[in-house]
Parts: sequence; C-alpha cells; structure tokens
Amino acid sequence: MPSELTADSTFCDYYQQWVAMYKEGAVRDVTLRKYQLTKMWLSKLIPQLKLSELNRITYQRLLNDYASCHERQTTMDFHHQLKGAVLDAVDEGLIDRDPTRKAIIKGVPPKAKKQKYLNQFELHRLLNDLDLGPEISWDWLILLIAKTGLRFSEAIALTPADFDFSRQIVSISKTWDYKSGAGFVPTKNRSSVRKVQLDWQLVIQFSELTKSMPSDEPIFVQGKVYNSTANSVLERHCRQAQIPIISIHGLRHTHASLLLFAGVSIASVAKRLGHASMNTTQKTYLHIIQELENQDVDLVMRSISSLI
Repeated sequence: MPSELTADSTFCDYYQQWVAMYKEGAVRDVTLRKYQLTKMWLSKLIPQLKLSELNRITYQRLLNDYASCHERQTTMDFHHQLKGAVLDAVDEGLIDRDPTRKAIIKGVPPKAKKQKYLNQFELHRLLNDLDLGPEISWDWLILLIAKTGLRFSEAIALTPADFDFSRQIVSISKTWDYKSGAGFVPTKNRSSVRKVQLDWQLVIQFSELTKSMPSDEPIFVQGKVYNSTANSVLERHCRQAQIPIISIHGLRHTHASLLLFAGVSIASVAKRLGHASMNTTQKTYLHIIQELENQDVDLVMRSISSLI
C-alpha cells in the first residue's frame, strides 16, 4: 500500500487504494464492481471514519447501518467484501486489533421470493407459445437456454463455429460481455469451459438457422445486447401462456430442476451447468434434492414392506 496512508487516514481512502492495489486486474469485472459498490456505501455511511477509530463497536455500527436496508445475506456479502481489507490494515499496523472478530450479521426480513423455475407442464406451455420463425430471435434464445441450461452470457456468445452438429454438441469456451460492451471474454471459471449435448431437434433447427451466418460472429448479437430485453420477451410469453413469470436465468434453474427430477445425477447436472463443484449444485438446488430424498424414503419403505 502507498506509504502516505497512516492510522489517521480514513478507512474509505484505505479501502479505495486496497481495491486498486489487490483487486483491479485480479478479479473479473463483475466482481470488481461489487467492491466498488462497497466503497460507495462506505463513502455514504462512514466518510470520515479514520483507521485509528475502527474498532469492534464502530465496525458493528457500520454493519448495523448497512443491515437496516439490506437483507442478511447481502449484509454478509458486504462484511466479506470489507474483511480482507481490514485484516490487511491490521497486518500493516494501521489498526490495532481485528474489529471484524465476532461481528454480528443482521438484516431486514427477506422479500417474498419470486418463483425461480417452471415445472415440466409450465415449460411445455412456454415453449409452445414461442414464435420460432426462420430468423434468429429472442424466442430462439429462450428455447436454447431452456434445453441446455446455458448462462445468458454464454448463450449470446455462441457462434456457428461452436456447434458440432454431427456430434450433437455445442462448445462453451467464452462469454459475451453485454454489460460493458467488451465483446468476447473468458468464462466464469474453468469448469464453465465444457461441451453440452444437444437433442436432435435443436441440431436440425440451429443447423438451418446458422448455415448462412459468419462462422466466428455471435449468433444472437446485433448491436447492443440487454439482458432486460430478453427478460421482457420471456415475461410476455409467460403471461400469454398463463404460467409464473421467471427470468432468463430462471430457464437455467428450470433446466437443472427437470434433470434432477428425472433422476440425472448431481455430478452430471453440475458438469452440464459448468459449476465449479457439485457443492454449488447441491447448495443451489437443495430444495429439490430434499424433495427427491423424501421420495426416496417413500420408495425404500414401500420396498421394505413388500419383503414380508
């Protein structure tokens, strides 16, 4: 850290330089924006608080103020965004003791959660409402994500060259930075680089759709791309099909949920979704896994009772 920082420097100034020193160029842009958002909240809540004044009481007060308008999980994320910088300041002798020790995480009651995925009947109604014409459209993107579980940024980065129609697979090796307009960027993690099997209908449909397109240009990108536009199109179809309204990312949840209910292993679902580990899959779809476990218990009991 720059030598001019002392215990009399504000924590805001320290945090800003800490992010510039250790995070810029080392984390993905989306993660960096989270650190920058945390810096904005520090400027709002404790603009003049000095490093020398940061102790368990002032730190807890900061968390409490933030928690007054955020849910507990968001407050926990805020705490984790700060803790690395605070511990480094302790190591550098700018703060006497770790003020984050035994911090209490609070938060406002969570809002009612919207439904994140559709059941098989609802998905059929959605897909039947799509207008799948001869030209690439958002409706085709909806179909593709529903059948593959791709992330939005992965799907819009696909080029005709990514499809191997003879082997019925699509290769995921990049994403499209639709937020800042930087074009092709790396995938979320190494596990996200993968090959996803396609059903024969998608193969026939997309081989026809992409046959006259440039092989190395993204299929779905025509000018500026907005996630909100795709969500609006999906919402309209959900309303017309008279099913719960979900987001484009909800199609990914729908895909995974249907696979799990069909008996596909967690390991296979994790690989298809590009999760870094099965733990991510288990955590994300815990409610479905628990429901399946209850079904397994019923099956075991029926099997045992039939032995007599």
